[in-house]
Amino acid sequence: MQDRKREKPGKKKRARAKREGPEQITPTEWDIRKEKEKARHLRRSAWWMRKVGEGVCYYCRQDVGSKNLTMDHVIPLSRGGKSIKGNLVACCKECNSKKKYQIPLEWEEYLKKIAEE
Repeated sequence: MQDRKREKPGKKKRARAKREGPEQITPTEWDIRKEKEKARHLRRSAWWMRKVGEGVCYYCRQDVGSKNLTMDHVIPLSRGGKSIKGNLVACCKECNSKKKYQIPLEWEEYLKKIAEE
């Protein structure tokens, strides 16, 4: 008897996100690509234009102008974040570069350490 679960030619199976412990998910490359596409779509929305129009960085609260703001995922995609309005903020390029792949708790600790110096 033949196995009925044959893979169709030319069709690839999508890798599933891996669990690395309690409530910790490592997203696949496909998941990240999909979320980046959602972010690109939101970047063209009226909602994002209003956010950027304010010209104020979410993290340092400085008025840097709308041209100097970038889109940042508060919870980074590589850490399981999604491209949804509640996870996207407008921040200056400097803060975005320094934050990298940190989650809010790690970023706050970094800001406190800098303030003490």
